[in-house]
Amino acid sequence: MTDRPPPVPGPDPEAVKSCCAAAYGTDAVALLLGDSYHPGGLTLTRRLTDHLTLTAGSRVLDVACGPGTTARLLALEHDVRVDGVDLGAATVEAARKATEESALADRVRFHEGDAERLPVPDAVYDALVCECALCTFPDKTAAAAEFARVLRPGGRAGITDVTVADGGLPDELVGITGWVACVADALPADAYAELLRAAGLRVLRMESHDGALVRMIDRIDARIRLLSMTAPARLTEAGVDADALAPYLTAARRAAERGGIGYALLVAEKPGGG
Repeated sequence: MTDRPPPVPGPDPEAVKSCCAAAYGTDAVALLLGDSYHPGGLTLTRRLTDHLTLTAGSRVLDVACGPGTTARLLALEHDVRVDGVDLGAATVEAARKATEESALADRVRFHEGDAERLPVPDAVYDALVCECALCTFPDKTAAAAEFARVLRPGGRAGITDVTVADGGLPDELVGITGWVACVADALPADAYAELLRAAGLRVLRMESHDGALVRMIDRIDARIRLLSMTAPARLTEAGVDADALAPYLTAARRAAERGGIGYALLVAEKPGGG
């Protein structure tokens, strides 16, 4: 009988979360992605929130809120009160500063916290948004349960996220780099829907927005090429290695064009509303 080598352990969940939080708080991410850290940008955010039945004074939770762009947009365009939660301390501080400068601190607040253990009470929110982040949570079942816990009966959860085909990712997109890029632990769209249903939410809407992912990859590539020619020092200062990123971007674009990865919008509702 041939001895088999012991299985290689997967990434430690807490290490993955810490790494992702740190990465999204870096100058490199802000340089390459701008204010909106997800495919589709604010256009897709607006499409998502159109399905959340928001009214003036509604309470909204933005899970993995990043720099707070969506939270501020919701407050301005829908006259709602928003709580943003993010795991990164530096990210939360930057979001607070930008919100104070926008004179929205009376309507938008930010909290440092884990999406799998949200630091907010039960059943207090009329709506919840989570953009391009559920795929990075190691315990997605716990996160979905938290979404359901914090919503009021009749409240809606709006999610946009990277999707992956059943065959999985190409090898070059697997690993901690993939986690940070929101792809390595992504699921098929139907699997996200099943997570929400298992948490007790009723899925109302599913849409494919694969083109938004391709456009985002191309925008990052174009941004890197431009900066490499016009302001290479900015890339160096932000810790961006253009040569190291190039193969990853090529692999990501190839996977997106072949349908291996995509992007989806889902809206679900907590039963029991009047």
